[in-house]
Amino acid sequence: MTQAQLTASTLDEETARAEVYGVLAALYYAAPSPELYENLRIAVTEAPAAGGLLESSWSELVAAARAQSLADVTREHDALFGGVGKPEVYLFGSHYLSGFLNEKPLAALRTDIAALGLTRDESMPETEDHVAYLCEVMRYLIAGDDVEVANLTRQREFFARHVQPWVPLMCETITAHPKARFYATLAAFTQTFISVEAQGFDMLA
Repeated sequence: MTQAQLTASTLDEETARAEVYGVLAALYYAAPSPELYENLRIAVTEAPAAGGLLESSWSELVAAARAQSLADVTREHDALFGGVGKPEVYLFGSHYLSGFLNEKPLAALRTDIAALGLTRDESMPETEDHVAYLCEVMRYLIAGDDVEVANLTRQREFFARHVQPWVPLMCETITAHPKARFYATLAAFTQTFISVEAQGFDMLA
């Protein structure tokens, strides 16, 4: 393999990683838009990122999208994560790390996000420890133009501090919930993806 081929392969893998984080952010933040859901239903069932470890869980996610209507998935998202008062399943890191919302893990996260030069979108009502927000930060750290911030070292640090410690537990909670169908397959894919990411970062240590 030539240096040019190696560079192209690396860029393709990084683009795929960023795209996966973007898809996860969209699907956890809200019920999918018609465009996103249709794209998911017609997606190829080969893994969207390099590595066969993702292929099975990605195929199951695409199959779940094809088997359920958008209306069904919208109702499922609302039943699991929405509603008035306490949701069936929390999507916030502080809940899993401390047992309460808006606790010390959120304060630490805000400090680290500020250090990256990022600010919260004021139109977003959720706190920054929502899993969708963290996925968007990871996407930026992979695909952003500022190499002082968007680099592997920052990715590894942010992932180890704010993603790896609790997202797998959230995925287990979703998967075990009796109302979860599409989102159970999304959680299973997320858990596999996080595991692959962790292995990749461990290789850099």
